[in-house]
Formats: sequence, C-alpha cells, structure tokens
Amino acid sequence: MARIQPFRVEQWMDQYETTPDVLNVAETCASSVSLDELQDLSDNDLRMPLIDTSRPLTYGAIRGSEALRKSVSRTHIGGESSADDVVITQGAISANFLVFYALVGKGDHVVCVYPTYQQLYTVPESLGAEVSLWRLKPEHEFIPAVEELAELLRPNTKTIVTGSMSKAYALAGIRVGWVASKDASILQAILSARDYTAISVSQLDDQVAQYALSERVFSRLLQRNLALTRENLALLKVFVESYPSICSWVQPNSGTMAFIRFTSGGQSREPVDDVKFCLDVLSKTNVMLVPGSRCFGEDRDFMGYVRIGYACSTPILAEALQRLGSYLEQNIL
Repeated sequence: MARIQPFRVEQWMDQYETTPDVLNVAETCASSVSLDELQDLSDNDLRMPLIDTSRPLTYGAIRGSEALRKSVSRTHIGGESSADDVVITQGAISANFLVFYALVGKGDHVVCVYPTYQQLYTVPESLGAEVSLWRLKPEHEFIPAVEELAELLRPNTKTIVTGSMSKAYALAGIRVGWVASKDASILQAILSARDYTAISVSQLDDQVAQYALSERVFSRLLQRNLALTRENLALLKVFVESYPSICSWVQPNSGTMAFIRFTSGGQSREPVDDVKFCLDVLSKTNVMLVPGSRCFGEDRDFMGYVRIGYACSTPILAEALQRLGSYLEQNIL
C-alpha cells in the first residue's frame, strides 16, 4: 500500500482558513474574481454569455473541450503546438499527480526543488522513487544553483520538478489544470492513468476556463492581477522594512507570495518558533499566516519563516499588515 505523508500545508489551510472573520493572507492565488467580474473584463461591449445554459450536462470531452485545449496551447505553449498536445485535468494538483503516477515508479530517481509544494516530492516518494531535494538557499536569493543540479543527477533520474501551477488567473475555484507535452506517448500514459481518477472535467468549469483564456479576456485578466500584485508587494515591502530587527526576506521578483523570516529581535536574532508564532498571531489578531518549518520544512528546515500571500485584495492585506505590525510591537519589540 502506498504510504503518503500528511500534506502539511493543506491540513493547515483546512484547519484555520474558516476561522470566523479571518484575514487570510496565507493563500497563494491572486484575489479571486466572481463570474460577474470575469465578464466585466471582456473587451466585448455586448458581454457575451459566459456559460451556455442550453447545453446538456453530459460528461463532456474526456480530454477537455477542444476550445479550451486550443486556448491553453496558444497561451502557454505557442509555436506549432495544437489542442492535441494538451490534456485538461481537475486542477493542477491532479495534473501533478497524474504526471508522477504515469511516469515514475520504484527504482526511478526524481530531483525536486525545495522548499516547494509538498505534493511534488511526497507523491513520487510514495510511488517508490528516490527523491533528491534541490535546496534553494536565502543567501542565493532562493535561486536554483545549476551547478548543484549537476551533482544531483543520476543515470536513473526520471524527472526534474521545478514548480507547480501558475496562480495568475484568480480562478482557483473552477478546478481546472492541464498537462501539456509534444510527446504523444507521455500524454497517452497520463490519459491511461486518468481513466482511474476522473472521467472528465466539469463542463461548467471547462466553459469558464475557456472564457478566461479567450483572446477577449485573457490579457485583461492578467493585467488586473499584475496590477494587484505590484501594488500589494509595495505595501509588504514597506512593512518588512519597518521592522528590520525582526523581519528579513528575499524580496520576490514575481509571483504571489513571500517567505519572510521573523526573529525574536534584540542582539540574538534567534528565529521565532514559527508554528507558535502563527497560532498566536491568529488567536490575537485573526490574521492567518502559514508557518514555514511545519508546512515546507519537514519541521526541521526554515525555522522562523512564514509564508505570506500578498495577492489577496488590497484592503485585506493592508488591514492584516496593520494588525501584524501592532502584534510585533506589543509582543516582540
């Protein structure tokens, strides 16, 4: 029987994100849009229908609709790719799992960046593969060192995992992901494995994803989310720089989240117990954070680090940082 380790970050989110009146700055997605907001982003003045409500709700296309697969091919692969190079899945978490389940097994070797989403190294381990962690270091600004990768590679290295899904579309709730490859044999192996986990993606989700990736919406949706992350990153930068004796970080160049190290202040600069810190902050301020050592460091690495998702709505981030600053002044400084 495959033995999968507890998925720490997902269990943390499940336990605390429904706290009443919580200010959730733990999420990694751009602030989610409603269907009405998505329609407002269209450059078509007629507000074309987002969902065809007359369509019978059959299983739908097994691989995903051709229209959606064409959009993914156009926006994420380019060149001479086509819909045949794409398989739609139920979220990127399903795409990740299927890639490992179809391609990795006992006797294989996998290299995975670390820290990262736990699924990307726990699942191949559960399938019998040996995993080497490609450790990212703050002194290198968490940039992968290629020379270290060369030392990790082996003759039986099957995959090199560098990341997971984009958080760019503010539509995590529709549960749509994909696998793209020019190698037909890889896609066929994934489809064969997928037969045992899901028949198809919801037709409603497929249609919303088609709309979001359509040429009349796609660029405006990205522009909305880029503007949000730039504004919010500036707020977070001011916060970190306001507490130099407590906070340190590698400022992100892109993305939706930051990994901030909190210390006890004073001369020692010892890292806080990030689990106790996050729980105490939640209890006293209703601000939800994610502890780095528990959720990304196997309870031994990244002590004192906290993940903050800064792509939430700007008012929520501003209020959360104000409360967190008051907490630091009252409990650590």
